[in-house]
Amino acid sequence: MLIPGNERGGPWRIALVDDDTGVLRSLSRMLSVYGYEVTTFLSAADFLTSIDHAPPPPEIAVVDLRMPETDGLKLQSLLKERGVRIPTVFLSGHGDVPTSVRAILEGAVDFLEKPCDDAALLASLQRAADVARRDRETRQQRQELENRVQELEKRLAKLTRREREVFHWVASGALNKQIAAELGTKEKTIKVHRARVMTKMKAHSVAELVVMFIQLGGPMLLRDDDAPPRPPRPARTAKSAVRRGDAISATPQRLDRAETAPPPRHRSAGE
Repeated sequence: MLIPGNERGGPWRIALVDDDTGVLRSLSRMLSVYGYEVTTFLSAADFLTSIDHAPPPPEIAVVDLRMPETDGLKLQSLLKERGVRIPTVFLSGHGDVPTSVRAILEGAVDFLEKPCDDAALLASLQRAADVARRDRETRQQRQELENRVQELEKRLAKLTRREREVFHWVASGALNKQIAAELGTKEKTIKVHRARVMTKMKAHSVAELVVMFIQLGGPMLLRDDDAPPRPPRPARTAKSAVRRGDAISATPQRLDRAETAPPPRHRSAGE
């Protein structure tokens, strides 16, 4: 039989917050038997102090609703202000519908009335564990991404200024000849820079290089002295040149006619 506290993702670190030492003692014993790693607190203030000075916080909390000074709902609010998300099960000997609804709306997993039987509490804790598991996976993914970005930044630091520019152009989908035209160099030189970028960034394909570019923040990875790449300039046609006011270079035959045409005849005042 699977012990609840040791289910997939466990053992779960659980905090019990209650001003009744008898309740803390009995719940702690019971939950320890079921595989939870239990820490007890006699007040919300003690619990908050432990979070502020001894991270990481527990993954699940069982909190008494009515406590002196700081009650369960106030504790829930203070945790939210600190940006601490802990799936919480509330216990209360004086529960009422409005209070329970408020607790659930604020993110509580469940609201149980004292005395609650072991089966009901364990079922609520399993639901809390589902939430804790998703939160843990999210934290792990975020940490893996941060580690990945740090590694990519180390690789990026090895690129020269020109290689960084080529990196931008390649990740933006430009062809070698387009990059060469924009940077004023030969296509063969761009191929060399491109190969060095792939090697230093440890990219096995252009697609992988594009993913690195996105993870690094795209244009934000430029140094202050780097010029951001411009989009490839399209070939100018005679029609587009006329629209741009460059009719002389686009249509030289009109210039010839203008040079050979007789000067305009000015009318006198009597005509």
